[in-house]
Amino acid sequence: MIDFGFDKIALIGAVALIVIGPEKLPKVARTVGHLFGKAQRYVADVKAEVNRSIELEDLKKMKTEFEDAARSVEKTVQSELNSASAEFEKDWAQTTAGLSSTPLQEPHDAFPDSVPSYKHPGKKWRLKRGAMPQWYKQRQGIRTKAQSGAARVARFRPPGMKTPT
Repeated sequence: MIDFGFDKIALIGAVALIVIGPEKLPKVARTVGHLFGKAQRYVADVKAEVNRSIELEDLKKMKTEFEDAARSVEKTVQSELNSASAEFEKDWAQTTAGLSSTPLQEPHDAFPDSVPSYKHPGKKWRLKRGAMPQWYKQRQGIRTKAQSGAARVARFRPPGMKTPT
């Protein structure tokens, strides 16, 4: 990069004052400043774009690495599952080979007392609701008594107001 010291900038300014003249020098300096700012912004945008493309390439590489790792894990899990399933089937076949081969007519014939009949669960939700202590209900704002609308209005009416007849 070009190194500008104070002495070089003063020399450039003196030459510009002589060549351009004192009337046009502020306008030219302003224009040069705008152009220099645009150039700096353009360079910064190009750097940012390059950095983004590099990061994108890195992310793509990481994505492919993770996908490859996931595929390898999936393959190993699938092979282990297949081998375990094959061993289980082989052991199951060996175990069931010694049993009698007469099929049962009904599933409950082998265990006649094991089939339960339907029994109502007998949930007593009112009893459960009533098991809550009264002080807890009052603190939580649970209504314990049913009130009519008129009774509720009368309850929350400010004192001193007459009741309508």
